[in-house]
Amino acid sequence: MTPTPTATYRLQLQPAFPFAAAEAAVPRLASLGVSHLHLSPVLEARPGSAHGYDVTDPTRVREELGGERGLRALARTARGHGLGLVLDIVPNHLYALPQDTPALWEVLRDGPASPYARWFDIDWEAGGGRVLLPLLARPIGAEDLSAARVEGEVLHHGGLRLPLRPSTAALPLPELLDAQWYRLAWWRLGRTELTYRRFFTVSQLIGVRVEDPEVFDATHAKVIELVRDGVVEGLRVDHPDGLADPEGYLRRLDEAVGGACWTVVEKILTGDERLPPGWPVAGTTGYDALHRIDGLFTDPAGLPELVRRYREFTGAAGDRGGYWEATVRRAAYRFLTHDLAAEVNTLTRLAERVCAGDLALRDHAPWALTTAIRELLVRVPVYRPYRIGGEGVLTVPAAAGAKGAFSVPEEAGAVDVVRDLALGRLGSSPSRDAFRARFAQTAAALRAKSVEDTAYYRYTPLLSANEVGGDPGAPAVTPEEFHAYGERIARDWPTTGTVLTTHDTKRSADVRARIAVLSECPERWGDFLARITEESALAEGGRAPDPHLAWTAWQTALGLGMPWADRLRGALLKGAREAALHTGWAEPDPGYEGALARFVDAGPAGPPQHTLRRFARDLEAAGRTNALGATLLQLTMAGVPDIYQGTESDWRALVDPDNRAPLSPPEPDGKTALTRAALLLRRERPEAFGASGTYVPLRPAGPAAGHCVAFCRTGEVVTAVTRLSLGLHRAGGWSDTTLPLPPGPWSDRLSPTPHTWPGGTPVPLRDLFRDRPVALLARTPARG
Repeated sequence: MTPTPTATYRLQLQPAFPFAAAEAAVPRLASLGVSHLHLSPVLEARPGSAHGYDVTDPTRVREELGGERGLRALARTARGHGLGLVLDIVPNHLYALPQDTPALWEVLRDGPASPYARWFDIDWEAGGGRVLLPLLARPIGAEDLSAARVEGEVLHHGGLRLPLRPSTAALPLPELLDAQWYRLAWWRLGRTELTYRRFFTVSQLIGVRVEDPEVFDATHAKVIELVRDGVVEGLRVDHPDGLADPEGYLRRLDEAVGGACWTVVEKILTGDERLPPGWPVAGTTGYDALHRIDGLFTDPAGLPELVRRYREFTGAAGDRGGYWEATVRRAAYRFLTHDLAAEVNTLTRLAERVCAGDLALRDHAPWALTTAIRELLVRVPVYRPYRIGGEGVLTVPAAAGAKGAFSVPEEAGAVDVVRDLALGRLGSSPSRDAFRARFAQTAAALRAKSVEDTAYYRYTPLLSANEVGGDPGAPAVTPEEFHAYGERIARDWPTTGTVLTTHDTKRSADVRARIAVLSECPERWGDFLARITEESALAEGGRAPDPHLAWTAWQTALGLGMPWADRLRGALLKGAREAALHTGWAEPDPGYEGALARFVDAGPAGPPQHTLRRFARDLEAAGRTNALGATLLQLTMAGVPDIYQGTESDWRALVDPDNRAPLSPPEPDGKTALTRAALLLRRERPEAFGASGTYVPLRPAGPAAGHCVAFCRTGEVVTAVTRLSLGLHRAGGWSDTTLPLPPGPWSDRLSPTPHTWPGGTPVPLRDLFRDRPVALLARTPARG
């Protein structure tokens, strides 16, 4: 059994930062105190890919990164410095451009008879025996095909290369196109007519059927080989909710690696949702921890006023962005009728097949089934219902709400049929099983797109709350709620992952820490926004094209801390397109986007930046307190902390691609010293943080008790942090607030000079936090 990591360090590999660059960074990262390097996907991917999630050949290590030889060399160097490797694997999909993906090329050439046909989630019957390929920039009737040419058994058109069905190369072009196993089509048809499962709404990523044992073996052979050879000691499983049977997949994976891997899954838990207890994994990648940590530094007392000012400033009301749940519901309906229409059509076809074969169900009209599918999907409150516990997700009240869309009670019976199919209550058959799996898969895609990629950009009172797994409608977490989570994780999932920043966070932890301060001072923020809006409007182009953008832009600029015009423009433009209220990815509005760019240049990145900097300086101490507190909590709570590249120092980054730039050594600062101290302590005392470690809340006493969160790990380590420091300052400081320390003595691991606390008695927090807003204490001497 390979050792469980004590801490991992995430590296974003790409052609500009290949295995050799990671190898060069090993000595520095080993000295930081981590036990493993956490590598982004390493298998062959789309040429030039900056992230690697668009895998083209799962049987080979990516040559642009240095190939398998480079990966094995990195593993040897890492091992020489006491480090192991954790790989990010992508079982759900492959890149859907056939010229880059060999298995797909074979299928498009040979059709359903290809030995690779079983790899892909294709509905051949729905497509009339053909696969829709939405690759053209225009409708095929408007596409200039005059330059298309055939060379051997390959069709060339622009940058596309497509395989030809045997014996069709000599046909005239119209007949040739009609004779293929695929239908070359306009990209927009992917919205409604796609006949293969995809990743979310990305038609360029085709679903893989890893539930098939032969497909699993073929697509995982290289990863399993790397594990068995000792090159890899841990796995991060990307997007398990996209799979037909996540638990079955994870069991097969666990058996394939002989139970010898620390494995975490990118499972997004909503609210109090729990990870299915039967999954053979160490836990999640850690977004549930991020939500709890961030929530501690969000002031519930200030949120209502911040939201009120947001509505007043932006004019937002109801489902235009004023209320969180209404915003989510509106976005969900939009996706089901537009970008996910193809998935709804697939579910309707499957339901029709089931109903056609059952006399009691035969009279449910296709439109009623479609309506029932949509109405139930928008009421799924989590990412995905599972076989066990599905009734708690697809509830009777949810079904009753779905029936409200029907005017005739008998037609509303379609809701019961769809719900029973989704819960697996109508028995087993290929169509029934396919519907249940596809409904769950579509629910996950809908949640991701409507919440993460739309509502998070439409509802923005406090941007720091808008992260994966979070609840912008109720983002604050009390100390007692945090402790309950910490105790539960230590008991049930002690080696789960924890994160603060990832390649998918919309803002790095240090950006969020600064923005979160606004929840403590909504009046100051409102006054500042009024002044800065007036000042910005004086400059040419300085008036935002809409108030929602202005609110978002100034919060973003505050968190970023510096007027990087290009980075601000990129992030705000992406946000505007994701929100899809004034512009979008499919239908961009050049006028609006031009006004957005001019506003950024004249406003946040223009002369008003000096006023912004003064405001930011006033809040910097509180923002730094938040950042240090969040960092120490993550590094010492239950679980295995993942440090995203560069975040061992103050690291300000926005949504991708801004947060995926190649790693450059950060400048050491106070956060670096804290990170190193905590990680080295984890390495020194693994029993305090490991699977048998305990988490015991320490509860301060006194008038400022609510401003401190503290806990003890296994009687060996004490963590204490300051929260809501602006409110603490307004209340006059710590006064006579104390923290009870367990029996000691305790040494201060963050002090540059030796300092010992006796333990066994309450310690005044004004003394404990005299030099810094956080404390990390280790019992002296260590037990054992």
